[in-house]
Amino acid sequence: MGVQETGDDENKGTKNKYRRMDSELTDYGNKDPEVVQYNQTQRQRSKRTRKYVFACAVFASLNNVLLGYDVGVMSGAIIFIQEDLNITELQEEILIGSLSVISILGSLAGGRVSDAVGRKWSMGLAAIIFQIGAAVMTFAPTFKFLMIGRLLAGVGIGFGVMIAPVYIAEISPTISRGSFTSFPEIFINLGILLGYVSNYAFSGFSSHTNWRIMLAVGILPSIFIAFAIFIIPESPRWLVMQNRVDEARSVLMKTNEMDSEAEERLSEILASAGAKTGDTAVWRELLTPTPSVRRMLFTGIGIQCFQQITGIDATVYYSPEILQTAGLHDKSRLLAATVAVGISKTAFIMVAILVIDKVGRKPLLYVSTIGMTCCLCGLAIALSLFNGTSIGVELVILLVCGNVAFFSVGIGPICGVLTSEIFPLRLRAQAFSLGAVGNRVCSGIVAMSFLSVSHAISMSGTFFIFTMVSGLSVIFVYKFVPETKGKSLEQIESLFGNEHDSLENEVELSDTQRLVPNQEKSPFII
Repeated sequence: MGVQETGDDENKGTKNKYRRMDSELTDYGNKDPEVVQYNQTQRQRSKRTRKYVFACAVFASLNNVLLGYDVGVMSGAIIFIQEDLNITELQEEILIGSLSVISILGSLAGGRVSDAVGRKWSMGLAAIIFQIGAAVMTFAPTFKFLMIGRLLAGVGIGFGVMIAPVYIAEISPTISRGSFTSFPEIFINLGILLGYVSNYAFSGFSSHTNWRIMLAVGILPSIFIAFAIFIIPESPRWLVMQNRVDEARSVLMKTNEMDSEAEERLSEILASAGAKTGDTAVWRELLTPTPSVRRMLFTGIGIQCFQQITGIDATVYYSPEILQTAGLHDKSRLLAATVAVGISKTAFIMVAILVIDKVGRKPLLYVSTIGMTCCLCGLAIALSLFNGTSIGVELVILLVCGNVAFFSVGIGPICGVLTSEIFPLRLRAQAFSLGAVGNRVCSGIVAMSFLSVSHAISMSGTFFIFTMVSGLSVIFVYKFVPETKGKSLEQIESLFGNEHDSLENEVELSDTQRLVPNQEKSPFII
C-alpha cells in the first residue's frame, strides 16, 4: 500500500515533515546553507574514517605477510636446502610442519599477552620473535640450527595470526567489518605470492646461497611493522577492559562516521564488558562453558580446523612435489608454475573482500567449500588417470589453481572473520587463541604427514581423503555457521544465546526491525 493521502492535518503535517527531512538529506539543489554545510562535513568525515580504518587494517595485517612468505618461500627453498644440507625426506616434513605445530605456543600465549599489554604491542612482539627466527635460519650452518630458527619463527607466527583479526574486528565499523577483517588473509596470500616469486628470482644462485637469500628477504617487513606500531591506535574494546573509557571513546570517534554511532558502540562495549574479568575466570569459563559459549567454541574451533584439514597447506607447501608427481620435473618450470598458484590465490582473495559485506559470510562459505571439494576430487582423478602425461600436468596445474582460488574466495578469509566476531568481549582474545591452536595443529598434521601418507596410499589417494573432508566442511557450514553480516559484535552474541534457535533461519537485524510492529500510528503504511 502507498502513503495515506486522507487523514487529519496532524498526519499530513507529519507526512510533509518526513518528506522535508528526506528532501534535505537527498536534494542538494534547494537547501538551507547550514544543512548543506553539515552534509559536506559529514561526507568529509566519512572519507577520513574509511581511510583511517583502512590504514589501521593494513598496518595490523603486516605480520601476516611473514606467515604467508614463510609458507610460499619454503615450498621452493626446501628443494635447495635438501641439496645443501643433505636432509632426509623425514627431516623435510619435520622442518616444514614444525612451524605450524610450534606456533601453537604463540597462539596460546597470544590471547593472554594481548589481554595484558594490548593488541598492537602484542603484534610488535610477534614481529620481533619472527625476525629473530628468520635471521637464525638465514645463517644456519646445520639442520639443527635451521630447526632452532624455525621454532622461533613459529612462535612469532602463532602470536601474529591470532591477534591481527581480533584487533581489526574490534576497531572496524559494523558495516565494513567483514571486508577489513579479511585483510590478514589478503596479506597471507600476498606473502605466499612473494615467497613464490622469491623462489623463482633467486633460484639461479648456488644451492648454498639461494635458499639463504630467500629466507633473509622475509626479515624486511619488520621495518614497516615497527613503523605501524607507532601509528595505529589501541583497540577500543581493550581500552574499555582497562577502564580507559575516554581513550576508547576517542578511538571510536575516529573509526565511526557518526558521533551517535560511536556512542552507541561504546555503550554496547561497556554493557558487554561488564565487570572486569581476570585471566583465571576467562579460562574457567572456556573450560566449563555455558551452552551458548559451548556453541561458539564448537563453531569457532570447527571452522578453524576445517580450513586446514581440507589440505590447503599441503597444496601450497608441496605444490612442487605434486607437480613432479604429475610429470613436471624441470625446476625452473616447477617454480614458475607455483607462481601461477600464488597469483590465483592472491587474486581471488580480492573477490572475497569486495563482496563479503554484501552477500554475507555463509553464501561465500558454500561457494568455497563446494568448489574446493570439486577441485580436490578432480585432482585425485587427474593424478590417478593422467599421471605422467602432458594433459595430466595441465589438469593438475589448473585444478591446484582452482582449489586455492576457491579457498581464497571463502573459507580462507572468512575463517578469521567469523572467529573474531562470534565471541563476547571478555572471552574474545583467548577464545580466538583456542581456535588458532586448532588451526595450527591441523596445519602441522597435514604438513608433517603429507609426503608419508602419499607414499603409503599414493598422491591420488591422499587427495581423495581431502575430498571427503572438504565434503564434510560443506555440511558443517550448513548446520553450525551463523550469518553475521550487518550485526555488531555485541549483537552477534545473541545468535548463540538461545539453545533452541536454529542458526539456519536467521534474519538480518534490519529485517527484524521491520517485523516489529510500531506502537504509534505511522503516516506510512507498508
